[in-house]
Amino acid sequence: MSSTVAAESGAEKAFYLTTPIYYVNDAPHIGHAYTTTAGDVLTRWHRQRGEKVWFLTGVDEHGTKVQRAAVAGGVTPQQWVDNLVENEWLPVLQTVDAANDDFIRTTEPRHAERVQRFWEQVREHGFVYSAPYEGPYCVGCEEFKFAADLVPGTGEYEGQQICPVHGRPCEQLQEENWFFQLSAFTERLIAHYEANPEAIQPRSAYNEVMSFIRGGLADISMSRSSVSWGIPVPWEPSQVIYVWFDALLNYATAVGYGTDPSSPEGEQYANTWPADVHLVGKDILRFHAVYWPAMLMAAGAPLPRKVFAHGWLLVGGEKMSKSKLTGIAPSQIIDHFGSDAFRYYFLRAIAFGQDGSFSWEDMSARYTSELANGLGNLASRATAMVGRYCEGILPAATANGEAERALQELLVSTAANADAAMVALDFSTGITAVKEFIEAVNGYVTEQEPWVLAKDPADRARLETVLYTICESLRAVAVLYNPLMPKKMQDLWGQLGADGLGALAEQRIDGVAVWGQLPVGVSVTKGDSLFPRLEDTP
Repeated sequence: MSSTVAAESGAEKAFYLTTPIYYVNDAPHIGHAYTTTAGDVLTRWHRQRGEKVWFLTGVDEHGTKVQRAAVAGGVTPQQWVDNLVENEWLPVLQTVDAANDDFIRTTEPRHAERVQRFWEQVREHGFVYSAPYEGPYCVGCEEFKFAADLVPGTGEYEGQQICPVHGRPCEQLQEENWFFQLSAFTERLIAHYEANPEAIQPRSAYNEVMSFIRGGLADISMSRSSVSWGIPVPWEPSQVIYVWFDALLNYATAVGYGTDPSSPEGEQYANTWPADVHLVGKDILRFHAVYWPAMLMAAGAPLPRKVFAHGWLLVGGEKMSKSKLTGIAPSQIIDHFGSDAFRYYFLRAIAFGQDGSFSWEDMSARYTSELANGLGNLASRATAMVGRYCEGILPAATANGEAERALQELLVSTAANADAAMVALDFSTGITAVKEFIEAVNGYVTEQEPWVLAKDPADRARLETVLYTICESLRAVAVLYNPLMPKKMQDLWGQLGADGLGALAEQRIDGVAVWGQLPVGVSVTKGDSLFPRLEDTP
């Protein structure tokens, strides 16, 4: 619906990406920052492709966990979430340099009003009914569980069925609730995903979801009567909307779902929805790839184009968790390595979509070899040599040969390969393509030996050509790595004297491989090291 409206109005539909809205019962750890960083890098990349972009993140503030945590802390739930959002969740966006366009809180009136409007619509369409609920509920997951979801307990829980995620028994609930008729959408979901297999990625996630749906879907409670901290069911305010059926709607409510189509919010919805990518952790895949599209079908709204489930960050072989004391705050890493190195490492070292282990030693080793000794050393040598041999003025390349043409050709393929990988969310492959180009430029420097050429006036043209080639290569690297490392690449952009080309963030990916953009005669300055040597431990 929205794409059609956008086309009719002549407006360009935004590339719309969302992170999950994170649950605020505690402070964020690097697992949360990992997802946000991936979303930020991808949306920055799409902006540099010349696309209109909308990047949403936010927090989920309702539910049993928050209510209980607030009571334990001696404050109201609203006070509890306000403190965490202000002092923990918003600051981490700055810590990782996220350039999000919006931040949604599920306690905001704009969200609550539109959630109620949505469920009124679903009820009008006949997909909501009242019935008793009795069964297991995991407070940690905030999820109604099926018997097949549980696993046999060990140790103190021997002989009991436990939640496999939180490792403890569920609570048994017995309530009179409102149910969403999820079972009505089994065949429609199967048909949708068979026609659009790219709508769930990676393939392992697609297979998991299809297996679950083909097993038959059961209706699920969409309200809670024993919880007060939530959005009231509009036709029965004594109950609140089940936290997931409130939270999932943020993706649509944040961009204007349920508003007057002629209003600014309505126009934004028309030009933004459906989402192009929902980034989620694999543990919440079912909510996003089964319940969420069924809800949208029930309301008559367009479905998101892709749900991408990434893997877990592991510490000591276990999923990162505050409750297991394996949750590491992003600042613990960024204070030592810097935000750009944080962004680089987690998207370079881990194949997005797979589990990946974090270790301080591995990050330190990659920082040293790939950033400090690789890109950082290349930039230092280039700017220093232009300063030493050309008085800081970028010379012209008048003696190009096979070595220079090889680098120019490599840049063309590098840019194409990196673009294809990044838009496919294959961050590691895209980053590696640029890293290999940097290695080729470093090899070119070693082979050409500009410090030897500088000793013979007869080699002046070759020296200047080599220096221009190195700096022009770094210009391209700054553009390609800007979505990944915006602070350091801005520093490099300035050192190369490239500001006259315009803002770095406005440089186009599709034009980066056009050779010779860095103007001859600009001032090249050796600044601080991009990636200074660090001690092994913080």
